[in-house]
Amino acid sequence: MSDNFNYKHLHYFWMVATEGSIARAAEKLFITPQTISGQLSMLEERIGQPLFDRIGRRLRLTETGRLVLRYADDIFALGKELNDVLRGAPIVGTSEFIVSAASALPKTIVYKVLEPALSVSNDISLTCREGPVEAILGELAVHEVDMVLTDTPLSSAFSIKAYNHYLGQSTLSFFASPNLAAKLHGDFPACLQDAPMLLPTKQYAIRQLFDRWCTDNSIFPVVRGQYDDSALMKSFGKAGFGVFFMPSIIEEEVKDGFGLQVIGRSKTLKQKFYAISSERKVTHPAVAAICNAARDKIFK
Repeated sequence: MSDNFNYKHLHYFWMVATEGSIARAAEKLFITPQTISGQLSMLEERIGQPLFDRIGRRLRLTETGRLVLRYADDIFALGKELNDVLRGAPIVGTSEFIVSAASALPKTIVYKVLEPALSVSNDISLTCREGPVEAILGELAVHEVDMVLTDTPLSSAFSIKAYNHYLGQSTLSFFASPNLAAKLHGDFPACLQDAPMLLPTKQYAIRQLFDRWCTDNSIFPVVRGQYDDSALMKSFGKAGFGVFFMPSIIEEEVKDGFGLQVIGRSKTLKQKFYAISSERKVTHPAVAAICNAARDKIFK
């Protein structure tokens, strides 16, 4: 594909995809259908892949066409906004702040960490996604999100130009349903020996620390379930399928909200939390608010 991208060709493609046919796009643009067909062919030749499947007189976007359309939507929306601003129209609306959180993080902690971002300005609109660590770091790499929230710091294993911002840490509390708690023997942590455990999957830093902690203390629980989603893990824990842990800073919320018992707390096993952004020195006001509140209040 040539580096010299022709945006007029892209605009014709965008109009055809938006209007649903070459004929309707031609009417909107006040040009002939033959001109648009020729421009589309030139664009497809430049890209090296078809943008539409021709089914009789109907056009259906290919997978490449759908990808190009997503970018075209953003390009021409920004172009309209720029045109309005240059013509003196006031800039209105909200500023979108997009965050991806590792799905294994407790939702209560995600809320506590992100809530200060909404206090920065009424003009900020928060979009919060979640997913596995590698997936959400990939979103950051292609600038689909402004920040990633995780317990796994960015390392050289990820070829991403981004920076860790340490937020704080919490010791861990271990929970069990009342029926399961009654069946456990001995004091904590010895009571975890052969006990059914529900754990985050091994992609998360806290799982790796927990496995090492068990080995160091010669404790070997029985893994009954592994989860990418903390809420799902708590639901299985509430049903009595196994013991699980959560950060101690949300101990009361977990215990009262799910009717669970705290069977012990680890003073040495700690979960750390990081905000990862493309900025070495934080300048984004929402990210700055999150980092400051986390360090000064939440994890103090």
